[in-house]
Amino acid sequence: MKKAEKPLGRRAYGSIPHLSQSRLGPGDYHCHKGQEDICFKGGTNKQGVKHRVIVSEKLDGSNVAVAKVGGVVEALGRSGYRAQSSPHKQHQVFAAWVRDRCWDSLPEGWRVSGEWMYQAHGTLYNPSSPLVAFDAFDSDNNRIPHDQARGLFDNLGLEGAHVVSDGPGISIGEVMGKLGKFGHHGATEQIEGAVWRVETGGKFNFLTKYVRQDKVDGKYFTPEGQEDIFMCQPL
Repeated sequence: MKKAEKPLGRRAYGSIPHLSQSRLGPGDYHCHKGQEDICFKGGTNKQGVKHRVIVSEKLDGSNVAVAKVGGVVEALGRSGYRAQSSPHKQHQVFAAWVRDRCWDSLPEGWRVSGEWMYQAHGTLYNPSSPLVAFDAFDSDNNRIPHDQARGLFDNLGLEGAHVVSDGPGISIGEVMGKLGKFGHHGATEQIEGAVWRVETGGKFNFLTKYVRQDKVDGKYFTPEGQEDIFMCQPL
């Protein structure tokens, strides 16, 4: 059997470190204390350039990507393999959804990462969109600045993860208070958390995240032979 290939030659998305109050899962790790201070307090770097702290709702779906490689639009799982090669129904549906859409606005070599909301993982939703975009990368694997990425999402007709705060530093308590129990993407129970993105001088600096301590990963995955919970029917 031919070995599956990664069209990008790498993973489609890496790991994001956690804030110190966040629940850690297997293989997870905390961000540096200095990064956490920037997330909560903002401020400037050593050159006096102001940090911009952008916080968005963290969704609980499947991390996927849409990439244009050699003129071909590829539907990818987080690990970088083609979604259609996955044994899971949710990724097969994602691949079909990507094939049925127009991606002309996606530049060659770029990719958009998002949360595929088709199947329930650890949180139930009544999602308004099957894919919620949260990041974008150029052909050199650099993250696109927030404003440019949001413009790309709009051009592609994609919903972006809800922005809670944009500008100064902000605490976990303030963020979760602004989000409320159900957030802004159709959750029907307590949402998972939030992602802090810091840009400095108009360029990406770092990401870190908060996941609530009592979050249970994959609690809606069912034993083999039983029905999984599918939350939406992509158009």
